[in-house]
Amino acid sequence: MKLTRSQTAAFGIGAVGKDMVYALSASYVMYFYQDILGLSATFVGLILMIARVFDALNDPFMGILVAKTRTKWGRFRPWLLSGTVLNAFILYALFAAPDMSKARLMVYFGVVYILWGVTYTMMDIPYWSMIPAVTDTPKDRENLSVVGRTCAGIGSAVIQVGTLLAVAALGGGNERTGFGASR
Repeated sequence: MKLTRSQTAAFGIGAVGKDMVYALSASYVMYFYQDILGLSATFVGLILMIARVFDALNDPFMGILVAKTRTKWGRFRPWLLSGTVLNAFILYALFAAPDMSKARLMVYFGVVYILWGVTYTMMDIPYWSMIPAVTDTPKDRENLSVVGRTCAGIGSAVIQVGTLLAVAALGGGNERTGFGASR
């Protein structure tokens, strides 16, 4: 099956949004929990490391789940939809940490950040795995990969440039309020 330009563009648009979410977490979670909420850099870094180790195990498992999925909506759609919706809720929870003691905040961050990684994997693995399933033309596969990665880079750049500006504007100069913290 040969892909149309609109199908290729739609794939790229999906990569923009997906990687905007990733860039937000990757770029600002340490800053938020360390500088805004006051957790130690050592602890936050430890949780980030644990999450990456867990992710190394979780990604192949998700790949197996996607490969074995058989629904009337296909292999990819159920995971893309559920992963995206769940990840949106978890991302909100990640940057809307409730007012609590440091010890509870540490537990909250550890649990929510690991859940964020799991839900991101639920949408990321099927997203990139569907390339060979949507076309059997090697040139289209290459093109789809290039468009997806380019658009993902654009989404990341938008977050890098715009997040702190948006936080300042939304919080009226208060970073805690701008990030969505209820403190």
